[in-house]
Amino acid sequence: MIRGPFTVRTALAAALTGCVLALGTGCERAPRDPVPRASTPADICTSLVSYWVKEALKGSTWAGLDWEQKGLSNEQYALHDEVLAQARAEERRSGRASAFALTDRETRRRCEAAKGATGSSENWRPPSEHGVPTSGSRPSPS
Repeated sequence: MIRGPFTVRTALAAALTGCVLALGTGCERAPRDPVPRASTPADICTSLVSYWVKEALKGSTWAGLDWEQKGLSNEQYALHDEVLAQARAEERRSGRASAFALTDRETRRRCEAAKGATGSSENWRPPSEHGVPTSGSRPSPS
């Protein structure tokens, strides 16, 4: 037990100094890019498709979601299937790290060639004027 006013004051000062030092060392911020970068359709396509291909290679539970649940367009899903087939073959030949590298490389190439592969599903309807659905844009209730 600490006794006396100087001892308590000294202990508090030491504790506060320790806290300040501990907080100060972890507070350095990473330098920020001064110019924010816009994502292109090809960047978004690459990010989505390569993520889901890698999840499939890892056997992730979420890899079994359908293309809509994964946030992919029909075109992106087709790219996903093509790249996944190539990546699985590469994994058998050279291992998972090599398959991941192929996934990144091939997905980027294909997404750029397809300009983001944003072609939507046959179920998609363009939004109508003023947000009101046009006739035939929604299924009739059963």
